This record gives sequence, C-alpha cells and structure tokens, in this order.
Amino acid sequence: MRHLLKHAVLVIICMALPTLLLAQVSVTGTVTDASNNPLPGVSVRVKNSNIGTSTDVSGRFSITVPSKGATLEISSVGFKTRSIQVSENAAPLSIKMEEDAGRLDEVVVTGLATSVKRRNLANAIATVSSKDLVGTAPAQTFDAALNGKVPGALINANSGAPGGGISVKLRGVTSIFGNTQPLFVVDGVFIDNTATPAGLNSVTAAARGGNASNQDNPSGRVADLRSEDIENIEILKGASAAAIYGSKAAAGVVIITTKRGKSGKTKLTLSQDLGFVKVRKLLGQRSWTEERAAELGAVALADFQEAKAAGRMYDYEKEMFGETGLTRNTGLSLVGGNERTSFFLSGGMKNEDGIVKGTGYEYKSLRVNVDHRITDNIKVGVSSTYINSEADRGLTNNDNNSVSYGVALSATPNFTELHKNELGYPDNKYTASNPIQTRDLANNSEKVSRFITGVTLDAILQKSDVSTTRFIGRGGFDNYTLKTSAYFPNELQFMQTAEGTSVQGYAKSLNYNVILSLVNNFSPSDKFNLTSSAGVTQENGDFDNILNVASKMIAGQPNVDQAGALSPTQLRNQFQDNGIFLQEEATLIDAITLTGGVRLDRSSNNGDASKFYFYPKAGLSVNLTRMDFWKSPLFDNLKLRVAYGQAGNFPAFGSRFELMSIFNIGGNVGLYPALTRGSKDIAPERTSELEAGFDASILGGRVNLEFTVYEKRITDFLLQRAPAGSSGFSQQFVNAGNLRNRGMEVSLNTTPVSNRDVRWNSIVNFWFNRSRVTKLNVDPVVLGVFGTSLGSFKIEEGRPATQIVGAAGSPDNVIPIGDAEPNFQMNFLNEITFLKNFSLRFLLHWKNGGDNINLSQLLTDLSLTSPDYDDDGGTKGPNRVGRFGDTYADVYTQSASYLRLREVGLFYNFSKMPTSVIKGLRIGVSANNFLTITNYDGYDPEVSNFGTGFSTNVDVMPFPASKRATFHLTIDF
Repeated sequence: MRHLLKHAVLVIICMALPTLLLAQVSVTGTVTDASNNPLPGVSVRVKNSNIGTSTDVSGRFSITVPSKGATLEISSVGFKTRSIQVSENAAPLSIKMEEDAGRLDEVVVTGLATSVKRRNLANAIATVSSKDLVGTAPAQTFDAALNGKVPGALINANSGAPGGGISVKLRGVTSIFGNTQPLFVVDGVFIDNTATPAGLNSVTAAARGGNASNQDNPSGRVADLRSEDIENIEILKGASAAAIYGSKAAAGVVIITTKRGKSGKTKLTLSQDLGFVKVRKLLGQRSWTEERAAELGAVALADFQEAKAAGRMYDYEKEMFGETGLTRNTGLSLVGGNERTSFFLSGGMKNEDGIVKGTGYEYKSLRVNVDHRITDNIKVGVSSTYINSEADRGLTNNDNNSVSYGVALSATPNFTELHKNELGYPDNKYTASNPIQTRDLANNSEKVSRFITGVTLDAILQKSDVSTTRFIGRGGFDNYTLKTSAYFPNELQFMQTAEGTSVQGYAKSLNYNVILSLVNNFSPSDKFNLTSSAGVTQENGDFDNILNVASKMIAGQPNVDQAGALSPTQLRNQFQDNGIFLQEEATLIDAITLTGGVRLDRSSNNGDASKFYFYPKAGLSVNLTRMDFWKSPLFDNLKLRVAYGQAGNFPAFGSRFELMSIFNIGGNVGLYPALTRGSKDIAPERTSELEAGFDASILGGRVNLEFTVYEKRITDFLLQRAPAGSSGFSQQFVNAGNLRNRGMEVSLNTTPVSNRDVRWNSIVNFWFNRSRVTKLNVDPVVLGVFGTSLGSFKIEEGRPATQIVGAAGSPDNVIPIGDAEPNFQMNFLNEITFLKNFSLRFLLHWKNGGDNINLSQLLTDLSLTSPDYDDDGGTKGPNRVGRFGDTYADVYTQSASYLRLREVGLFYNFSKMPTSVIKGLRIGVSANNFLTITNYDGYDPEVSNFGTGFSTNVDVMPFPASKRATFHLTIDF
C-alpha cells in the first residue's frame, strides 16, 4: 500500500508539473524612492505565498509568480507598502515608493505566529532597529546598547565591569522574589538570561548575615548576543501585548529578529572599528595636611610626613581606574541568494581592554542564517550562531572584608606606599588589602561557549481566492557552558589566614522550545479580514552549576585539587513548561481591528504541576482616518486603541519543596531539612494590564504622536515570611499580596526639515511609572540591602513597592527616605543628513529623580577620605558622619538624576568609489557617554550593585563606568 501511494503521488506531480510551469510568469522591475534613487534590499513578495525576493544594489528585481491573480507586495522599512497586480505579459515594472514617516505600514508582532501593520495595532510596542543598536555608537554588549532607547524601561548597569551586566525593568516592578527580567526570544528561541555568580562571596563575605541578594557581580547571558547581527527588536512591555506568551511574559517580552539573506548579487561587507575607552569620572580624595593626617592616628601622621619629605604623593584611584583601553571590533558579513535560497553569514571579533589593568573583554561569534523555499508553498529557515567570549572582570562591588578595589581604596590615604619593591608588595597599613597587589596578582574571569539554533517551517496547507491556511513550526535550543575562575594567591595580604583561595565554577545550561501553530487568513473582500491562530508550546530547561571553593592553596597552584580544604556546592534547576494558545484577529474596512486570545499554561515549578492557568487578552483599535465618514484634512492618521491582557510569572525553582542540607557527625554523613519551608500550594504570580491610547499623524506624516496610559496589577506576588516557630523553619515562600503600576508613555516623531540639502528627523519620548502595594497578607517586610540603619527597601501596604526606608533618630523609628523609581524619563534622538553624504546622529537621555543608596560615600566618609570632606569650612564630611551616627539613614540616600549624551556619531557615505570592486564606503567617528550632567556623588548614577533582581539602585564601590570613542570604517564589495 505504501509503495502504491508513493507511485500515485509521483504520477500526480508529473501530470501537474507542465501545468504549473505554464501557469508561471517572470516579472522584472525597478524600485526607487520619491527622488528616483534606487532602493536596495526592498522586499518583493507574492501575497499569501512563500514566494519572494528583494531588490539588488541598483533597485532591480526579478521574480517568477503564478500569473492568475498574482499580487506583488513591495515593502521596506520607512516606506509605505505597495500592492501591484501583474498579468501574464507584464512589462518591466517601475515602482516608486512613498515615505512612511509615521511607520504606519511597519509590521509588528501580535502573537506567536501572527503580525499586523502598526496602523491597526492595539498596543504600544517599542521597536529598536539595527540602526538604533549599532548605527551611531556601538556599546560593548547588546544589553548595554538598549539603554536609553526603550520608552517604559528602567535600565541600570549592575557595574561597569567588562562583559556587561544590565538590569531591565519594563513598566515598573513586576515581581519581588520572582523573575524581574523580560523574556528574550531570538528567532523563535527562548534564550536563557541567568546571571551566574562566580563564588566571590567566599572571599569578600559580601552576603554576610544571610542577605539573599546576589552580590557576586555576575553578567547576564543576554550580553552574549551580537548587536551587529540583529535586524530588529520588538519590545512587548506589558501583559496586554505579551499575554499570548503566558507565564513567561509578566515582565515583558523582547523579540529579536536577526538579519536574513536577500536574493540578488552576493554582497560582502567588511567593518572595522578602532577606539579607546576611559573612565567616565574619578571621585578624587581628600587634600591631606599634617593636621588632617593626624586624624587617622600617629602612624598616618608619620606616614604623611615621610611621604611629604620624599615628595611622593600618589593618586591610587587614577592608578587603579585610569588605564586607557584600546577597543577593536572587526565584522565580516556575506548576504546573497536567489528566489529559492538566501543566506546571511557573519563573523565578528571584538577585543577591548578595560580601564583597570588586567581586565578586558574578548568576543568571537559566527552566524549562519539560511532560508530555502522547497516549493512555492513550503519554506524553511535556519538560524544558527556560535559565541565564544571571555571577560576579566576584576574585583569590585560590595565586600565586608575590605578586599575589593574600591572598598580598599576608600580607606587608603594617598600618602602611603603600596607599590612593589624588592621585597614584594608592602602591606596596607589602613585596611585589609593592598589594592595594587590584588589587581596585579588576583584573577576573576568568566568564559562562555554558546550555541543558539532556531528552525522555522512555514507551509501553506490550503489556499484559495479568499482563504489561506498555514502551518508554522518554530523551535530551537540555547546551549551554553560558563566557566568562572577566581584565584587569590596566598601572597596576597588578605590571604594570610586562608593561605590562598581558588574558586572554580562550571555551569551548563540547555533550553529548548517548540511552537507549533496553525494560522488561517480569511479575506472574502477588501472590507473584511479574519486571522485565526492556534497552537501548542513546550519549553524545557536544564541548568547545572557546580562551584568549588578551595583554600590553603599550594603556592602558585590555582587548581582546586592543589588545596588543603575544598568545599563544593551544586545547583540543579530543571523545568518543563507547556502552553496552549488561541487567537483571533478581525479587521473591518482596514480601519477597525479586534483581537482576542487566550493562553493556558502549566509548569513543573507550580505547586500543582498538572494545573493549567488561564491568561486572556483582548484589543481594539479604530483608525478614524480610514473610515468613510472622516473628512478632516488635518490628520493623515488618527487611531484610538485599547488593550487588556494577563500574563504570569512562575514561582522560583524549589519554592514548593523543602531543600536538604548535608551534615557530618563523627564521620557519619546525613541530610537534614534546610531552614526554608516549601509551599505545596504555591501559585504563579499573575499580571493583568489595561492600556489605552491614541496615535496621530499630521502634515503629511511629518509629525507623529503616540500617547499611552496603562495600569498593571500583579496579584499573588511572592514573598518570604517567617512561619510559626514550632515548625522548625525560618522562612517560607508564600503568595503574599497584590501591587499596582500606573504610568504614561508619550512619543513624538517629527521631521522639522526635509529638502534636497538637509533632512532632520527628531524623536522625543517621555515616560513615567508609579507603583503601590495594594494588598499585603503578611507583616511589612524590609529586604534587599543592609537594614534600615543604611537605607533599605520595604514592602508595605499602601506604599510604593520601590520605596526606600531608613532609621530617623532611632532604630525603631523607620520612615520613607526615598524612592528608586524615577519621577520621569525622556530621550531625544536626532538624525540630521546634510551635504548629501554627511549624517549626524545623537541620543540624549534625561532621568529625573530616582534615588540611590550611596554606600560608597559612606565608606569614604567613615575613612575620612572623601574628596569633599573638608568643604563648608571643614564641616561637610563630619556633618554627614554625625547625622549617620545619630541614626539617620537619609544622608546617604541621594537623587540619581542625570542628563546624558549617550551616543553621538558623525558619518560620511562616499558616493563615488575609487574602484568598481568597492560598491559602498562609509567612515565615521562616534562617542559613548562622553557627557553626563548630574549632582550624584558617585562614579555613575546608573548603578545596581545587587544584580538584576528587585533590589536595584544600590551603590557600593562598583567597577567605575566608562566612556568610549571609536573610528568606524565599512566597505561593501
């Protein structure tokens, strides 16, 4: 029977092939802009099919299409989409594209397998293009490149250490003990963004006292992505847009699409960036006199007198953080293909020296993206990348043993001697470590080897004049290994007791997911369109981290087996998430769009792993200017929109179980329950969001306004509470209450000048968020930092979730003293093209308000080394210390407002090439973070020493922020 079926299929294909060949026709044409300049890279596709191509460097294209009823859709970013019907004897087409200043024809994601034009969108979805990421002044890592470019986001650098480390919050606080970072999706693959510590707490004791915050200064793994390979990013900022992603989407979704191949002549592009990086700001130190040195004691006075007589005052801060690092970034890409197969190949190498001697970042990547049309109805695409990186991150951020660079420097006056001599490095008389010695001999590095591969299958199962049904299968895997290595040899001053420490970590992560969906597009007329989609998803994760801490090391031997004592730990996290989704989108008269959908999710992390949780979504957009009754000549586009959705946040791994700890009594090994009690009924946090707004465009698209307000409610958020003492446990995860976020986002896109000589495009974004705890089933909880004497966060009913509280006169009088949430943020992005070939582009970012807990200044004040200690007639520093000594925490909670020139770049595109081999040539110069206006007393107002969780905005001697300048050269062959 099987053989008979094969022969029957073969006969049918052979009989149909001549008919199919006769039914096809070749269409050629040229695509230009309004000034008749050729447009390369324009997409030319047959509507409701997988047949497509793109224009070459001269704007020409050639495509074979079915003649009967074939309609070509011509689209390109920044231009309005055109539809052209072709006939069997079609003459060469001449197509002129009209500029789409309001991005109304831009296609954005509305579901796991569907999309819609922006003019019919019911949500405010932020988009970041390739040009926004790397077109002005490329940042060191992908996550840093997002900073200041996403309305509705609060982005902070955990420190300035090489290799990245960024905290991202979209539309306020989403969770306190759960995941606070958005879901990142690359070409359909859910990627892991775990920040894995290197075990530095074993040396720094930063988490002494049981503080659960992550204080090991790790980088997040989203930093591994190469910005130059990314075509477009869409940010679903809240549940109203991201609900279809279910229990991964409470904190938002970042959808990343990488560059694809294009049919036509193969294009080879070589890019080379050369530049330098320097510290953005040095704090300085107190100006010393004999009287001031005497305040440190008799040893310091003698030390000062000796240094003054020898003429050897030092600037140790500049010696530590004042290196000028060289940056090199080389990229090579190959783009090409034909009507059936297209490809994008790229490779990149980056090498950056840090501002601290011995630190830096090396990065290598290779990407292969291939798309192949098997038949006119079946298309498959593969996206694959390999990443290898190494970061030497130094030893910074909080520490309680005075061993990290900044903490040691805070107590070290500039007149003592720390440099190496014939006897070695002298001990630091004022604190536990010699930072020069630590910098030169210690090591803290991480190495990453990562594969990310995604596959997409798009098959048209049914097609008629009014209906098209597709099967879309997407999936892939994200697999990486992370090797962390921290070595502190026994000759270090602070290693005299431990006799050397080596911390070696190895983490392996494998995430893989599958999304299978059916999508039907039903369009019986130009007045009605219905898109139905349904599907299933599955994601599996396996994270395994082994950390070995060895002490009493044999001299010169970093291997953990060359030690007198070894303490291993292992964290294993496995999960499986399953989802079912349904979505319906109806468009009436190309003006009214209604969207409804539902997602059902279950997870092995839930208390009931078999229970499905229900997440609905709905949206409505009404484009008044596309309706027959609208007669106003003022508006080119006026759309009203409203959307609602729910998403979830799975409980933390292990919160449903009692974990076990090991004990050893008389050589007998056993297990006993840990102090955290499991909760068998633990449920996911649920986020419900309602957003509404309007989009307006006037003056022929030269002025575009987008206005959005939203309310986001989180129910059943997770907290830890103390159960009854008789239980034997000290903590338990519970669903403790509800909180709310309200905010507003405004975007204004204008073209003030547009003529033959000058074109100026300007974008201004404004946004703010306010949070409040609306319900709390447990007693108020102080968490996140060091306690109320220094300033801490407090979850309290009726108060903002981001409030900072502190003691006011006594330990028992705790009051609000600040708020980590900014009053508002604004950015100003401008691009000016002039003299035909010059392009000037710059981004200003203004953050107003938002407080930091500045414990860096506390450390220098207590050590009498603050640069402004003697200001105000010698009272400024003593007054701060005195107020702190009187049990007032507010003195070190400070506003982190700033105005920053994040990026500026000037480029020149050559119109005449020196040889026919070179098709394009572009040169330019750029700068990152070269200008910051702020009153904040620290290295940088953007700081989050405690990682990517809830407790951000804490400043404890971080790796200082840097600024960079770069020369760019790009050649197209």
